[in-house]
Amino acid sequence: MSKGPKAIMLIIRPPCLFAPSPLLRILLLLPLLLIISITITTPVSANHGFFSLKYKFAGQKRSLAALKAHDNSRQLRILAGVDLPLGGTGRPEAVGLYYAKIGIGTPARDYYVQVDTGSDIMWVNCIQCNECPKKSSLGMELTLYDIKESLTGKLVSCDQDFCYAINGGPPSYCIANMSCSYTEIYADGSSSFGYFVRDIVQYDQVSGDLETTSANGSVIFGCSATQSGDLSSEEALDGILGFGKSNTSMISQLASSGKVRKMFAHCLDGLNGGGIFAIGHIVQPKVNTTPLVPNQTHYNVNMKAVEVGGYFLNLPTDVFDVGDKKGTIIDSGTTLAYLPEVVYDQLLSKIFSWQSDLKVHTIHDQFTCFQYSESLDDGFPAVTFHFENSLYLKVHPHEYLFSYDGLWCIGWQNSGMQSRDRRNITLLGDLALSNKLVLYDLENQVIGWTEYNCSSSIKVVDEQSGTVHLVGSHYISSACSLSTRSAIIMLLLTTMLYTLVY
Repeated sequence: MSKGPKAIMLIIRPPCLFAPSPLLRILLLLPLLLIISITITTPVSANHGFFSLKYKFAGQKRSLAALKAHDNSRQLRILAGVDLPLGGTGRPEAVGLYYAKIGIGTPARDYYVQVDTGSDIMWVNCIQCNECPKKSSLGMELTLYDIKESLTGKLVSCDQDFCYAINGGPPSYCIANMSCSYTEIYADGSSSFGYFVRDIVQYDQVSGDLETTSANGSVIFGCSATQSGDLSSEEALDGILGFGKSNTSMISQLASSGKVRKMFAHCLDGLNGGGIFAIGHIVQPKVNTTPLVPNQTHYNVNMKAVEVGGYFLNLPTDVFDVGDKKGTIIDSGTTLAYLPEVVYDQLLSKIFSWQSDLKVHTIHDQFTCFQYSESLDDGFPAVTFHFENSLYLKVHPHEYLFSYDGLWCIGWQNSGMQSRDRRNITLLGDLALSNKLVLYDLENQVIGWTEYNCSSSIKVVDEQSGTVHLVGSHYISSACSLSTRSAIIMLLLTTMLYTLVY
């Protein structure tokens, strides 16, 4: 079904973050701090408890044997892996959104979140928020988080280590018992301001072939109290789940608490929707890897060459490095793909040389579109990106072309037209990553991928017992219940264009 101009703009809004100056950050937070001080009456106290201490031994005298048995059983659960179901699709013409349904609190309530591997915190809309969406056209009910309704919810104060990590030290606004605030401002002008809380998040632990058991972990996340822009649009969800590299991200928090391995993989099904997402040591399929570029905020790798239909583009050697931003960003939180102007121009020239008689249209001042009725894969060239360690990423025409209003449009975008601090970056989103198993190994600082059927299954290993388990694909429908699963932290692509945190 074709979408109108309004829909396409909602589908591809960019969630690129930038870091406001300290002064701007303080000014932006002043109204929020006033809101929190007036509306939040729950003090930072022991009334809500600490998750890691209460879930098993609360109120009991703990013997050394009991603690050892607990550690052993927990280690077995860690090594077996985590199965994180996916929903949605990354194709722009079909909403362009992968989402997850997660459980938060005690008792748990369900939240739908966009999963973003390019940002480092999770946040959900909160009860104090006046501008947060109350309903979504995507077919699910939205929920506002209320710390008072969770027995395990606890405010995070501004003098705690997590708040220091977020702010690069003690925040200047901090006074005794004040909440730790956050500021997320996106490139399209959307924003979320709020404060951090700690609560229980539920997920599915791998327990056998295509089998899981319910598990949970204590996670710090943002509680959105003020919101603006497209985050409040009719296609909005309950929040965003950060799965980036920082110690504040979901994967890092679960790994640091001993819940999971700091490695995960996703396989985004661009044909049927949904796909596979698993945390743990993936042993099948085998995946060749390339090193992550050190000292970069995102999942950056060294691209060496670009090949179009067997022809290698003639590119400057430093084209993929922009200032202190080195390499190519691999980001499943971006729907399309962005290339430096010199790469983009040569790439499109080669693509259209295969069909020189096409009449090209420009849609919304950024999409190059045309009419075509034949086979895409027969009529256009594949695009192959070559990386360090001889790893390559092949993108087929049916993956980089999408339909819109009776036309076919090019998914490649010119990053030379972006704002100054993002100009000429190289970023590959789900347009390039769909229908491939992508492995993120933060323990060994590598990333890799292989073409794969994302509607099938992969294998994860329990490294202590040597047992290998199957993890299958999922498709979470926004209109149906997931009462039989404790879904969480599922990977998935946001509707936004960028997820760059600056």
